[in-house]
Amino acid sequence: MTFPTDENVIVGLDRADDAGVYRINDDLALIQTVDFFTPIVDDPYWFGQIAAANALSDVYAMGGTPKTAMNLVGFPLGEMDISILRAIIQGGLDKISEAGVVLVGGHSVEDKELKYGLSVTGFIHPERVLTKKNLEKGDRLILTKPLGTGIVNTAIKGGLASPDVIERVTHLMARLNREPAEIMDRYRVHACTDITGFGLLGHLAEMVLDSGYGIRLESGKIPFISEAREYAQMGFVPAGAYRNREFRASMTSFQPSVDRFLQDLLFDPQTSGGLLISLSEKDAPDLLDALKSGGVPDAVIIGDVIAHRGEKIFVE
Repeated sequence: MTFPTDENVIVGLDRADDAGVYRINDDLALIQTVDFFTPIVDDPYWFGQIAAANALSDVYAMGGTPKTAMNLVGFPLGEMDISILRAIIQGGLDKISEAGVVLVGGHSVEDKELKYGLSVTGFIHPERVLTKKNLEKGDRLILTKPLGTGIVNTAIKGGLASPDVIERVTHLMARLNREPAEIMDRYRVHACTDITGFGLLGHLAEMVLDSGYGIRLESGKIPFISEAREYAQMGFVPAGAYRNREFRASMTSFQPSVDRFLQDLLFDPQTSGGLLISLSEKDAPDLLDALKSGGVPDAVIIGDVIAHRGEKIFVE
């Protein structure tokens, strides 16, 4: 299959990344992304908030500022009341307003399965684009949100999660990645991505592939939603975690001390997860302090980039 090419494409289909980037001139490039999914919470308003935050996240992960958005809707008109759709759209509107983004249009179709998301356009300077592919030896890796939303959402669907857990996880998924993106813009970040459906290890594998390096993770430092351990031990591990593990098994190596829950957690598919930031050992502590004091309390250094031609991820 042959795709059209253009000399102004900075990031395109030739490499997997969070969004596409197109140069307009020497000082401006457009970031373009699209994302939508089926409901992961019962409350339609919060579903709209989460879906919008998730779509906006790709622009933040590229180092950019989201500017405009368009709604994408699939709605079972004959099976659901239109008030549900209004609540979803309102949730999305409130979230994009929080991000300083303007809704400029959209498209809807009648669908047997409810779906909602956004197409988002952002701005960035062409020389400040962040991608997954610029790891440097000795870099430290900072994660800005705890893991475990896939496991907890599976428990929610099973009717096990308490209202308190549902509320906390819902707000976590609806939290924008704007704050960490704005803070990291003050530092010389080498690479960045956001953690979503492939899980932490799946997205790390995309970063390390063809890099010439390896990654070492300290499993004991990785933040997670406390209830996720209990739910996972009860069997509420989503099918996506097993698919993620199977797909990247050859690139990952676990020390015997890393228990099964932590292994499942690292492959757990996330919804609207945090940013994963790679920068020098010298700058990482300063960025971590800035994140924690700037409203990103869960941020933590979870590992580093090491010399390893086999391009593997070692979990200790």
